[in-house]
Amino acid sequence: MTAIAMDDDTIHWVDEARSQARRKILRLVHNVGPAFLHATDKGRYVAEPDWWWTSGFWPGLIRLASDGDEELNGIADIAEDRLFGILQNDGFFQLHHDVGFQFVPTAVMRFRQTGSPEARRRGVIAAQILMGRFNPASGVIEAWNGKDNRGISIIDTMMNLPLLFWASETTGEPRFANVAVTHLETAIPAFVREDHTVHHIVRFDPEKGGRIEALGGQGYAPQSAWARGQAWAIYGLAIAARYTGVADYRVLSRAIADRFLDLNALHGVPPWDFRAPDAATAVRDSSASAIAACGLLELSALGDPSAREQAEELLRILSERSATVDDDKEDGLLKNATANLPAGYGVDASLIYGDYFFFEALNRLGGGATCW
Repeated sequence: MTAIAMDDDTIHWVDEARSQARRKILRLVHNVGPAFLHATDKGRYVAEPDWWWTSGFWPGLIRLASDGDEELNGIADIAEDRLFGILQNDGFFQLHHDVGFQFVPTAVMRFRQTGSPEARRRGVIAAQILMGRFNPASGVIEAWNGKDNRGISIIDTMMNLPLLFWASETTGEPRFANVAVTHLETAIPAFVREDHTVHHIVRFDPEKGGRIEALGGQGYAPQSAWARGQAWAIYGLAIAARYTGVADYRVLSRAIADRFLDLNALHGVPPWDFRAPDAATAVRDSSASAIAACGLLELSALGDPSAREQAEELLRILSERSATVDDDKEDGLLKNATANLPAGYGVDASLIYGDYFFFEALNRLGGGATCW
């Protein structure tokens, strides 16, 4: 992959932004320890159950920020142990397609850093769970549990597919990657519109196959442009291009990124949905920008000549408008994020995955590690 070159000014800015963010992460580690987080309420993160879909991001953020510190890695290990313990209780039945979000930042990253056989085994078990959600009739990985969710697939799954690609890489078994590629080949024409915006949710016939309908999900409407969905597609497709070498995935990721940047040009920090009627004044979703920046850095590593500067611009805007590094009343790294506006949850808050991808992008821009 192509290295990211930076001038002296950028190096200084990135180093300072990462240092400030890391200091805030360490303060939160002291306050909450090996917890599972999602969104803030009045500035403070609220603990979630171990099976909750975001449970991998806080331990992953701790490990990403540890810089080799054994105590910090030990705290991340405790959280990972608790997370893997779900397989031994009824929390197992709450697991769904987001096992990638749960185990890539935890077990898979620990394996990459330490070579731990235990971490590798845990990651492969998680990949088997994700692969088990693949429906051969529809050709996609189904997202959620329950009768009402049969045939449902969502754009977020593109960022869970790296677990399957990694599992094939580490085991030599092609079936994991084969499922990921089959999902992509079915999902891409069903989710990605001609203008390179994406649907959040698509329902397929779970028995006969075929696309039934698109649903609005966490976006404003079925035909709107939910900002975080755009970002998931950018990053997920870029990673798929890296693992498979399929140029079409890279080209499509670039096209979706161009559309994201075009829609965001008037905003700086994206609105929760680019096509919401009040997009100019609506609540923002800083997490979408952080994820998109990571996707652009992945494209840069694949040789895209403009992606690094575009990622840097997104991160500078986030640092200027949404970063909370000097605000002790805020636990998160980024404010102005929105989890699910239609459901009224996590609106104009900090989100742990927004914080995670913001720090990961700073890490990548500075030449550091990523778990994906």
